[in-house]
Amino acid sequence: MSEGTRNTPIPRDTLAAILESATLAPSSHNTQPWRFELGQTGISLFADRLRALPVNDPDDRELTISCGCALFNLRIAAAHAGFNTECQLLPDPGDEDLLATVSFSPVSGEEGRQTELFLAIARRRTYRKRFEPKQVPSEVLGILEESAETEGAWFQVLESEHARHQVADLVAEGDAAQWSNPSWRRELAAWMHPRRKGDGLTVPGMVAPVAQLVVRTFDMGNGVGAKDRQLADESPVIAALGTAGDGVEDWLKAGQALERVLLRSLGQGLQASYLNQPIQVAVLRPKLQHLLGRSGFPQILLRLGYPATDLPAAPRRNLQEVVETADTRDIKAKQAGQGRQR
Repeated sequence: MSEGTRNTPIPRDTLAAILESATLAPSSHNTQPWRFELGQTGISLFADRLRALPVNDPDDRELTISCGCALFNLRIAAAHAGFNTECQLLPDPGDEDLLATVSFSPVSGEEGRQTELFLAIARRRTYRKRFEPKQVPSEVLGILEESAETEGAWFQVLESEHARHQVADLVAEGDAAQWSNPSWRRELAAWMHPRRKGDGLTVPGMVAPVAQLVVRTFDMGNGVGAKDRQLADESPVIAALGTAGDGVEDWLKAGQALERVLLRSLGQGLQASYLNQPIQVAVLRPKLQHLLGRSGFPQILLRLGYPATDLPAAPRRNLQEVVETADTRDIKAKQAGQGRQR
């Protein structure tokens, strides 16, 4: 493929629609920790470290996974718009914030448009309620396993009741550890926002200050742990998604695999939410790894099932807040340097 063919210009309105889809990716606390830079030859994806969660996610592992989810959405939206994508992960060793670059080439005909996955992007929700008591067919789980493998990850269902109960116990133990940490509670409270803010965990505006105060002040680990244990026990599917390694590139692969799994789940009528406490709490992750009985590193712990009700979409920031050009980035960098000199 020639350089000119690969770096095909995309109309601005089409590019905006592609980026809108990318921003619908899931993220911890709905922090939306990504930035996109428009260049002459494609799009660059950056981690936005200002939106990191240093207590909940000290290594930016989940932040990077979230950016991987956004990258997958970008790929699918581009395919739906008629463009193949070529992605280079971690293209600049000197810039740890630059996670990927994406270039485009046109697709002829309707093949490769990824319509089913594209339509699922806007319908995906993090479903924190109880699922319907309905079993998920094994062939559907096989589709999800294949989906993760397509992106270089693995997907493993915890099938035995004993294993599921053990995972539920680890989730409750993780809740207790996190809620007992005042710094973790303050970080959680800081991301509890009214919907108009466009990010964070949505709380009605009138009660937001009270909710934040309660979360900052009280250790509710036992109550939250009991609720999460019940959710885990009652969920039709508990599954781990993981990777062979545990570096930045692995996390980006995990994010792309996660989003493919989530979008394929939508095609089967499923929704999902997360029980990541046994991975977020460092001392519990090896226990989960041992329980899974396989090599590699669990990156995400999912519960899946058939939703009992529809949920509204989580709020999103305006596209102007997450997209910039190389010129505006240079201006910001220059201004930051001048500010340091003063």
